[in-house]
Amino acid sequence: MRQLGMRRASLSASLKIGDRRGCCRTPEEEEVYIPFAQDSLVKQWSSMQNVMDRNQEKSKTPIQRNKYLLNINVGGKLFQISYKVAARYPVTRLGKLAIYTDPMKKLQLCDDYSVQKNEYFFDRDPSIFHYIFHFYCSGVLWVMDEMCPSNFVEEIEYWGIHLKYSQRCCRILLEEKQDELSEYLKIQKELEAELEPLDAAEQFEGKFLGRFRKMIWNLIENPYSSVAAKIIAVLSSFFVLISIVGMTLSTVEEMKHKTGKIWMEQLEMICAIFFTSEYLMRLISSSSFKNFLRAAFNAVDLVAILPFYIQILFENLDEGDTLYHEELHKVENVSKLGKVLKLIKLMRIFRILKLARHSTGLRAFGFTMRQCYQQVCCLFLFIAMGVFTFSALMHSVEHDVPGTNFTSIPDAWWWAAVSLSTVGYGDTVPDTVLGRMVAFACISFGIILNGMPISILYNKFSDYYAKLKAHENETSHSLKLSRRIRLKERVLHKLSECCRADPRYHH
Repeated sequence: MRQLGMRRASLSASLKIGDRRGCCRTPEEEEVYIPFAQDSLVKQWSSMQNVMDRNQEKSKTPIQRNKYLLNINVGGKLFQISYKVAARYPVTRLGKLAIYTDPMKKLQLCDDYSVQKNEYFFDRDPSIFHYIFHFYCSGVLWVMDEMCPSNFVEEIEYWGIHLKYSQRCCRILLEEKQDELSEYLKIQKELEAELEPLDAAEQFEGKFLGRFRKMIWNLIENPYSSVAAKIIAVLSSFFVLISIVGMTLSTVEEMKHKTGKIWMEQLEMICAIFFTSEYLMRLISSSSFKNFLRAAFNAVDLVAILPFYIQILFENLDEGDTLYHEELHKVENVSKLGKVLKLIKLMRIFRILKLARHSTGLRAFGFTMRQCYQQVCCLFLFIAMGVFTFSALMHSVEHDVPGTNFTSIPDAWWWAAVSLSTVGYGDTVPDTVLGRMVAFACISFGIILNGMPISILYNKFSDYYAKLKAHENETSHSLKLSRRIRLKERVLHKLSECCRADPRYHH
């Protein structure tokens, strides 16, 4: 009987006589105080059930979170912050989550919500949220040096926190890192644009004679595409060097008498024909005529071939003037035409710039000059200031000395420029003690001036050269792999055709 009484008492163990709170409790409180209310209102009783099962079921009930704390699950890590603290910043995401009463608005602020655990889930970086959590606790936003600036700015924008809550030192650090990152990305973009022709083979798809133009383009623009393309690149560099050597030797009197003018003209004609054919092949294979005209290397190619044809045109005009016009003013025009012709012939020296198309070092040097133009212009400004200052000082000190070369300030410019460059030809020297002191100051200023930009330019040149070389090596390696794959596919295709043609494989 005692056992039966205990079993009957277990049916209403959580109910007390005179306790009316059970009638007005919320569903959550019912789950805590009445263990069997989770499944059904009336629990089935078994005679074999132990009286202590009630305590076992009570231990299985979920732990209720504190209703005064906001449970935030960020990337699998749980953070708890009070509603009162989060509500201090109502503009932020957690502040809105704390003050909103509409459940739909709260769900729009988070990625997911767990009803059982009363947790708001956010699929964000938990390592950065540590600093967001610290901001709500202390009111100060800390920025660590090891953080990625773009990722950190993206995270604080997501959580609705302004950078003004951080300390001034942290803001300066973050702005410096942002500037460095933006400058790095800008340089990377320009380096990719510098090597863009190596990746432009897809632009010929759907164009007129696309396959033929693509084949010519690979031969001319991409020396890593095939052996024939490498041979053409070597020939182009060879003709550039031959042209420069021929132009140099044509000014030597002994070479003029030994070889004659005809041999030099024939060499120039052969080089001009090769450069013209190379330029026309680039023009035909170009996917965009506008981009072709805008390219700097194509402008160099045009300058390399124009002097030859302008020289032919002027020589024909020269012959016409001497045959049909013998007046004095016509002869003067012919002499002026000859001076213009000499100037045009001098333009052939720019052919050496064609080597930059096949030289990584020259391309890196040109890219360095474009990136460091501000430092270079600043250097020339300092040189000009030094030349004007020290030439004026030297003239004021030395102009009374008999037989001096510093008769005027412009006459002292050459001395000041040579002294600032620390070359010191010695063709013009001061004679007085004050003049030598001015010369010493000029040379000292030149040493300091020349030492400043050299390290900056060298470091940037080394960096750009390494990046260009790495990109070229990567491109050549990928092209070699693609050629091997195509070769294997051809071999397998031929083997399959042979197997199909052999009657022994049909049985």
